[in-house]
Amino acid sequence: MLSFESDYVEGAHEQILARLAETNLEQLSGYGNDPYCDQAKEKIRQACDCPDADIYFLVGGTQTNLTVIDGMLAPYEGVIAADTGHVNVHEAGAIEYTGHKVLTLPQHEGKIRAEDLETFLRVFWEDENREHMVYPGMVYISHPTEFGTLYTRAELENLSAICQAHKIPLYLDGARLGYGLMSLHTDVTLPLIARCCDAFYIGGTKVGALCGEAVVFPRHSTPKHFLTIIKQHGALLAKGRLLGIQFDTLFTNDLYLKISRHAIQMAEALKKELHECSCTFHLESPTNQQFILLRDDQLERLKKQVFLSFWEKPDEDRTIVRLATSWATKESDIQKLGQLLKELL
Repeated sequence: MLSFESDYVEGAHEQILARLAETNLEQLSGYGNDPYCDQAKEKIRQACDCPDADIYFLVGGTQTNLTVIDGMLAPYEGVIAADTGHVNVHEAGAIEYTGHKVLTLPQHEGKIRAEDLETFLRVFWEDENREHMVYPGMVYISHPTEFGTLYTRAELENLSAICQAHKIPLYLDGARLGYGLMSLHTDVTLPLIARCCDAFYIGGTKVGALCGEAVVFPRHSTPKHFLTIIKQHGALLAKGRLLGIQFDTLFTNDLYLKISRHAIQMAEALKKELHECSCTFHLESPTNQQFILLRDDQLERLKKQVFLSFWEKPDEDRTIVRLATSWATKESDIQKLGQLLKELL
């Protein structure tokens, strides 16, 4: 079976596994108080061009989102997000479980528009009954989005300016950040994200690590006693070295960017195969996730040989599926998929 189901179906990059094995019997302090976590944090600060950044390592994306959002919001505040945003759709109500509401804006290929955000905030503050409402306390975006799309430099700067004007933080979910940074169609860099956002995370789980996300607070916007907040959410890993070693490895000799570039190269090859097979694109993204429309009978035949990810059903007879490449995708697998599609479709 071939698998294009997701970008976390493989384990971890071989250099990470080697480092974990090499350091296995070292006796190190817990909870991130070890030299590998310190080294990783310093390398991330350099990559972000943000020498004063506070950095924390957590295990997974949903855990990170709920911890950061709950930590940054007052009890009466909610978080603004696209209606297709991960925190609104695929986190099982984790944000609401912490007592905060997700305040949704219409999505445009997974993104929110600056004008929609400005209107939402203006209408709220003009409402004389706002004290009986959930206050908009921060803005959540993902980059790449759930559709694999990307914010431009101008879009990110415009959202940042609105958030600054209304004195609310901008938080970026970077679960697939490496793939966004290495896209052939982006003008967004890691230092730009650090300048525009009050908090963001660099995803490891989907980009070569066994697990792990690096939360970055660039400019002293860290919630008070954030380590304690992490602990309260059950997210503080006793053997913090496991995360520090992985991110230290990923940010040594640009490994994070190199393996992300590979995923983009494979995605470009995948798109070429899909076009040659005359597949109907629901959305052709500039990153590692591609969305095609299949008749249900075609999908049933393909599923016998390929793992795919269900996305949505636009009608009774057709299904939109996602195909994702990763840091470990083999070019030979893309060629095999292309051959299968030519035979089946």
